[in-house]
This record gives sequence, C-alpha cells and structure tokens, in this order.
Amino acid sequence: MNKDLKNYIETMIIPKYAEFDKGHNLEHVHTVINESLNLAAQCGVNLDYAYVIAAYHDLGLCEGREFHHIASGKILGADCALNQWFSPDEIKLMKEAVEDHRASSKNPPRSIYGKIVAEADRDIVPLKIIKRTIQYSMKNTPSDDKEIHWQHLIEHMAEKYAKGGYMKLWFENSKNAEPLNELRKIIEDKDKLRNIFEDLYSKELSQQYLER
Repeated sequence: MNKDLKNYIETMIIPKYAEFDKGHNLEHVHTVINESLNLAAQCGVNLDYAYVIAAYHDLGLCEGREFHHIASGKILGADCALNQWFSPDEIKLMKEAVEDHRASSKNPPRSIYGKIVAEADRDIVPLKIIKRTIQYSMKNTPSDDKEIHWQHLIEHMAEKYAKGGYMKLWFENSKNAEPLNELRKIIEDKDKLRNIFEDLYSKELSQQYLER
C-alpha cells in the first residue's frame, strides 16, 4: 500500500468517524477497513482502492443517514488530495463502490470493490447489531417509553436481518454467514430477543446517566 496515501487517510479521514454515532464510530471504520483489505487480498485486487473505499464509506453520515452512501461518494469524488494518487477513472470507480455499499440498495454493486466494502460493512455480530439498533433508536427517537425502542428493534430486525430481509452477502463462505444465521434464530425467538433487549437497554440507560 502507498505509505503517503495511508498517512493521509489516517490523519485526515478516519478521525472524522469520532463525530458519528456509536454504530458508525472509529471502531466501525477500522473493522470495515481491515475486512475490506482481507477480502481484497483474497480476491487479488487493488489494496489501495479497497482501503480508500472503506475509509470513506460512511463519511456522508454528516448529512444524514438516509442518503449517506450517496453523500459519502460525493465526498470521496470531491477530495482533490486523492488526485495525487489516482486517475479520474480510478476515483470514479471508488466513488461508485462507496455509493453501492448500502445493504438496502435494490441493485447489486457495480464492481468487485463495491461488493468488498458492502460485505465488510456487514460486520455481523448478533449482540453488537442489536445493541447498535437500540442505540440508534434512543439517539434519534428520544423517549422514556421503552416500548417505542422495542418496537423499533423488532421492525428493523424483521426488515433487514430476518429471513426475507434485504441483507445480502456477496461472497460464498462469507465470515458473516454463520453469525447471520445465529441472529436469525434470535429474531425468531421473541422471548430471547426481548431478554437481550431488556439487558442492553438497561445498560444503555445506565451509560447515558453516567455521561450526563
């Protein structure tokens, strides 16, 4: 990998994730970068492309969640610093991959790099996913009514992760396959999901109290 490029990303791009919610923070971007590099190496494709795409993939959250993938692509495409390392065609390729990373997209990624970052972004750890969903609900729908956050959780789990949900895995034998099956079993067992929710919700309330 290009050392100057890596230094630029580490000092100017990655720190921006400290401003985002707990589900899209520094830990998240490092996880996506590391898994993107692993997949790129397995596929024998360009590591620098994979690195840049992963680093920029969620920057558009600064403009909101709904169209963050499009905003992230625009941020990458507008970053003139990248011109010293990549051609316009290469930047276009990376921009499109960032735009294609969102799990809810109706169309498959346009390149292998889009599939790589999309797969890497699906860091499926059942308890972590449930926790992130609760955190997102509590942040974006401030309410003392616990049942509102429970409803948000079951709706999001059904829409995205349950059987028939829009979550897609792009690589055979993906590391995410087994955890996704585990999460689906939890979703199907409403009593188990409720117990997990009660525990995590209580911990989040305690953490919010400590942070005040």
